[in-house]
Amino acid sequence: HIRIWGLVLISISKSKTCLLSTKISPLIEKISDQKDFKKLLRTRNNVLVLYSKSSAAADSSLRLLSDVAQAVKGRGTISWIDCGDSESRKLCKKMKVDPSSKEKGVELLHYKDGTFHTEYTRAPTFKSMVAFLKDPEGAPLWEEDPDAKDIVHIDSEKELKRLLKKEDKPVLLMFYAPCKRAVWSKKLFVFLFQVFAGMNVYSAEFEKIKEEYNVRGYPTICYFEKGKFLFNFENYSATAKDIAEWLQNPQPPKPQAPETPWPEEDNAVYHLTDDDFDKFIKEHSSVLVMFYAPWCGHCKKMKPEYENAAEMLHADSERPGVLAAVDATVNKAVAEKFHISGFPTLKYFQDGEEKYTLPHLRTKSKIVEWLQNPQAPPPPEPTWEERQTSVTHLAGEDFRESLKKKKHALVMFYAPWCPHCKNSIPHFTTAAELFKEDRKIAYAAVDCAKEQNHDLCKQEGVDGYPTFNYYNYGKFIEKYNGDRGVSTCGFCIFIWNLCLELPFAYLWN
Repeated sequence: HIRIWGLVLISISKSKTCLLSTKISPLIEKISDQKDFKKLLRTRNNVLVLYSKSSAAADSSLRLLSDVAQAVKGRGTISWIDCGDSESRKLCKKMKVDPSSKEKGVELLHYKDGTFHTEYTRAPTFKSMVAFLKDPEGAPLWEEDPDAKDIVHIDSEKELKRLLKKEDKPVLLMFYAPCKRAVWSKKLFVFLFQVFAGMNVYSAEFEKIKEEYNVRGYPTICYFEKGKFLFNFENYSATAKDIAEWLQNPQPPKPQAPETPWPEEDNAVYHLTDDDFDKFIKEHSSVLVMFYAPWCGHCKKMKPEYENAAEMLHADSERPGVLAAVDATVNKAVAEKFHISGFPTLKYFQDGEEKYTLPHLRTKSKIVEWLQNPQAPPPPEPTWEERQTSVTHLAGEDFRESLKKKKHALVMFYAPWCPHCKNSIPHFTTAAELFKEDRKIAYAAVDCAKEQNHDLCKQEGVDGYPTFNYYNYGKFIEKYNGDRGVSTCGFCIFIWNLCLELPFAYLWN
């Protein structure tokens, strides 16, 4: 009998060890009560929930998710609901989830901004899950594509150096970002090559690599032989056949024919220089001057409108004025004299004197119409930073010190030219106004277009605009990916919920 009991005890001991074999990260929130689950979804806007038919069925998933939770800490939340548990069974039924119907007895569902978003159906790997939680609406990783199984997918600078060092065969390497153009090019890669690689370098952590290989847009395709970069493949309109033929005898891109300088083109615009500018202005009583740079995209877009306006004025015997242009990159004395800092800049001169700067004239009709009755332009709208609001505008030198004083701070990293930022600014400002009386709460903003803030924005993980980060006493906690519109005032609700309860990720620190 003693031996039998001994066997039983050993068996129980082993069974217990089995059940406790998985060490669950404290970052994974185990939920069994419906109220707790509602609170989780209310306070977290990016939640991946593991539903399991039993704790044993969840074992392998929890091991993986524990690592994922650590990697997305502050950006996403992972929760576990054991539907085999008597307390949790009601919750699973309420959520209409039945993991026992799944092959492995588990189901992963994602919730965004408090509501169900999608079932997680991507690869059950650490890399894929982390990528999903960092961008739940983004495209799947390239390596998840079955057609891309022969591509060497590179994740780090170390892997890139190792590949180039060991590979004897020529390598065609695509530096890409999750954009449509890159996806189109990747499909060509899949069908054509045996030795090729791809690397997503969109994140700010790859700035050094982008600088080394002159990655200025996506995709950038580089050709290597024996680990040495030779040249780029730049024919992005090529067909699969074109690329296959090019690979048989790789050649550097043919130099593009240089653009004809604007002053050398036949048009009705007077092109002025440092030498003749003053004389011309004095000889003509009404002159509109466009200061431009040859590389400037906005200048190129405006150029045909400006030329057409000049043609129209030239044909008018009673023309109200003439149009001139100055290449500010060449004629620097004139550009400095009139404090030209951006392109294009339009200035109006009357009777030899500078009268107005006209940022609103961009089309032929507006230019001609304005010259017929020159009037002072409307005053420029004050920048967000210049307006009196309850948003605190921070810069690199005072960023951390200012946030250390605030229990809850939501910071918007933006660029003044960004359309999405412009749409978010009024709603963010409204939220700041609602909480302006609470000294422990701050809605702050950082203009990443300012040179003094470049390092700060990079340091805070800003790789697109706008980016919203939440800080607790100066410590980064998570990115805000919730609603930006006025209908639900997502910026308000986010801080309001935090006033009730701190983020789960923060509580475990």
